[in-house]
Amino acid sequence: MQLNQIFKMEFINPHLSARSKDGALEEMIHTVIIGGLKLNSSSIIDILKQRESLGSTGIGDGVAIPHGKISDIHDIVMAFGRSEDGIAFDSLDGKPVHLFFMVLAPENSAGQHLKILAKISKMLKDESFRKKLLEASSRDDLYRIIIEQENISII
Repeated sequence: MQLNQIFKMEFINPHLSARSKDGALEEMIHTVIIGGLKLNSSSIIDILKQRESLGSTGIGDGVAIPHGKISDIHDIVMAFGRSEDGIAFDSLDGKPVHLFFMVLAPENSAGQHLKILAKISKMLKDESFRKKLLEASSRDDLYRIIIEQENISII
């Protein structure tokens, strides 16, 4: 599954204003709802918080990949958010998170869900990719950078 099948420009928030982990999760959910997804935000936030209680999805290097399985959708959805100031997210390296990739998957999509998470993780190992995301000036640029990186990471 290609990211352009699950990721829409409307699901990008280049200016997260949250100051807390819970606030970041709420703002990411709000981004996909504004982007056109019909979801019950409080139940999705609860699912993401439950996942975070198992261990932080803040993987280090200023990156978090919050994710969860929900019954309200039929296809995997990916969203992106960027915090210029950084948000304390209980990351593995203890550093603030600036780049958020959120993945929501239907309850019955274990295989695809894991493949998408692995793909995003692989892409984010590239320091120049993370730098480009931090420096991008527009939503269009962020979308293009992410889609192009997927093609680079496949090689």
